[in-house]
Amino acid sequence: MAQSGSHEGPLLSGVALRYASALFELAREANAVDAVAGDLDRFDQMIRGSEDLQRLIRNPIFTAEEQSNAIGAILDKADLSGLAGNFIRLVASKRRLFALPDMIRAYQNLVSDAKGIVRAQVTLAETPSDTVMNEIKAALRDVAKADVSVDVKIDPSLIGGLIVKMGSRMVDASVRTKLNSIRLAMKEVR
Repeated sequence: MAQSGSHEGPLLSGVALRYASALFELAREANAVDAVAGDLDRFDQMIRGSEDLQRLIRNPIFTAEEQSNAIGAILDKADLSGLAGNFIRLVASKRRLFALPDMIRAYQNLVSDAKGIVRAQVTLAETPSDTVMNEIKAALRDVAKADVSVDVKIDPSLIGGLIVKMGSRMVDASVRTKLNSIRLAMKEVR
């Protein structure tokens, strides 16, 4: 995946958005928007959980045929078919697997936008309890004045607290950031 400092960033996001938009239109025509979203989410979880699958997707050494055959076998074993399965097979055949995670995120964003759901990314130091997660969702719902879809990421380096990104807004209430602020203030005192 291209990082947002590289010259590939806009190109990659453009490719991802074009593919995701085409899939979204097909899914909407087939009344399968939620089914496709669920299948793509399942495949995204498979990618996140398998270093081998991540390597297959990102490594340009594999030929289109090798990628297509491997992806086909994975999709068959996971019983992923229909629009989402065909889409992933198409992406593999076009040698665009490297952009698949971004395509999945772009599709999820299109679904959220169509439903009026605001997406938020919450980064925590450790996996939250159900009670804490419900409190976070309620607070975000109050701020957004809309339903909120929360993507949780775990980053132990935060030590504690959380970082919330919602739309163009970001709130960093992590212990790591507070400690860094104290460290800077202490340096200025000397």
